[in-house]
Amino acid sequence: MSAESPEIRTARRRYVTVCALFWLPPGLTMAPLVLLFTERGMALAAIAGFYAAHSLTVAALELPTGGLSDVLGRRPVLAVAGGLNAIALLIHALGTTVWALTLGMALMGTARALASGPAEAWYVDIVQASAGPDADLRTGLARGSSATSAALAAGLLLGGALPWLLGRGPDLGARLAEATSRAVLPLSVPVLLGAAVEIVFACYVLTALREPPRPPATARSVLRGIPGAALDGVRLGGRDALVRRILLSAAAAGSALAAIELLMPGRAVTLTGASESGAMLFAVLAFGGFVCAGVGSHLAPFTVRVTGSGARAVLAGLGTSATGLALLGVTATFSHPLATGFVVVGFGLVYLGFGVAGPNENDLLHQRVSSTGRATALSVQSLAQQSVGALTGVAVGAMSPGPLPWLLTAAMLFAGTLLWLREPDRPAVTTAARSATQSVP
Repeated sequence: MSAESPEIRTARRRYVTVCALFWLPPGLTMAPLVLLFTERGMALAAIAGFYAAHSLTVAALELPTGGLSDVLGRRPVLAVAGGLNAIALLIHALGTTVWALTLGMALMGTARALASGPAEAWYVDIVQASAGPDADLRTGLARGSSATSAALAAGLLLGGALPWLLGRGPDLGARLAEATSRAVLPLSVPVLLGAAVEIVFACYVLTALREPPRPPATARSVLRGIPGAALDGVRLGGRDALVRRILLSAAAAGSALAAIELLMPGRAVTLTGASESGAMLFAVLAFGGFVCAGVGSHLAPFTVRVTGSGARAVLAGLGTSATGLALLGVTATFSHPLATGFVVVGFGLVYLGFGVAGPNENDLLHQRVSSTGRATALSVQSLAQQSVGALTGVAVGAMSPGPLPWLLTAAMLFAGTLLWLREPDRPAVTTAARSATQSVP
């Protein structure tokens, strides 16, 4: 095997850094955000509506913004995403009304749609331009996924610990709330820190992600190119059975993640009896989950070698996640320490399995698309995950707490797993796609 070029190593390092910077703010806000909304007087149904606004905004904008990245370039789209996320997080930290918080979620959804594919598309473009369409992608994608998990884990731990620490000793959190007339609560501090990290992310993207020259983009060329790119993404899912399988699996994963995101913070508060300590418990639990996801991502290439193919590795990963989600369901009404142990194990299995499945699914996806439609294909994948996640969140928010929401989403994830029982056909990237890739300077 020939040695990697310095260009590929640099691209991988920058891709990993972008993944870490982009996902650190969501990690910082994951533990306190639902609880912050609750402190502002929002009911669970309203909070579910906020998350639905986020997911539906992503769903509405995924294809247009994916096409925007393919037409305009990866770097400017990512930088705008960072700026919008910073504004959204400021609104969440300080907002007190339903309309303000809904606006913040819509802005965050817009940023998520903008950022759902360009970084990975940039990395694959650089690698394939340097080493050809058969270059190894799985290693870099796995490291990026591991960096994402590590950033989420570190952010969760810090985001859960900060409000708890502010309430210790001299109770700086109470003084901060009093000094700001409760505009800034202890639970707001991790969200404000996330906004600062988003600004750092945007600056890094603008300075580090150099990409091949593109034809000068005018407003007319952008508007003309986006619909065609979006339509090509939709057609790809319709004509390619493997891509269709990947999209359905993403939808099942979106359902599972929506249930965890909405239900676990309240479950942690029930165990501890207070919002700040509940945020800390959820942060520790989710920290372990994302560590498991990072381990799973690191093991993604090894899983392929053990199972014999990328498709069977995806099957193993999704099956592991579905088993973990089922464990969370059957223990939903038990408080025995043994049941709590099963909760910890189930949570870890969910994220370990997703860590294994994700890089392998995306490696299969990139074998089917060319550079000119790569970000769009990733946006279609994210669209499937976000739209089903939004619907699941609304349904879960309307259900009574207990095993039912967990078991229904576990059944959906098992259904997505069964799609991978049959080994898919293995056509390589089409000749036209290879030519397009090799033409990148």
